[in-house]
Amino acid sequence: MKDPLARFIALYQQLDRQQLHRLPDVYAQRVVFIDPAHRIEGLAALTDYFAALYQRLAYCRFAVTDQQLQGQGAWLGWTMTFSHPRLRGGEPIRLEGATRLEFDQEGKVCLHRDYFDLGAMLYEQLPLLGPLVRAIKGRLGS
Repeated sequence: MKDPLARFIALYQQLDRQQLHRLPDVYAQRVVFIDPAHRIEGLAALTDYFAALYQRLAYCRFAVTDQQLQGQGAWLGWTMTFSHPRLRGGEPIRLEGATRLEFDQEGKVCLHRDYFDLGAMLYEQLPLLGPLVRAIKGRLGS
């Protein structure tokens, strides 16, 4: 049996709408998932969220760029490449981010918190809003 972090990474490197039945292999029933736009509590709600998300995406792939296990927790650095038909004409979008995980006594994720630039993921990719957001970031020196 793989360690909890290796199981989590292996799932995310294969995750798509056909793999959602595997979420209980890595997530606790009472998982809390937080990202810049959502707070989701419970495995059923998280599964519903992922199902809706993957229904809209043409594809989504994660490449883990860094990992650090710290007791019952871990940090992951990653690059996500995804395609959504309504963002940038369906062209691939790359986004870098980080994830903080906490594992329960059974080795399942009980807290999953993602950190990433929501503007780079969404707002900068919209036809009308994107140029404005990029111009503002440019003026700020980002």
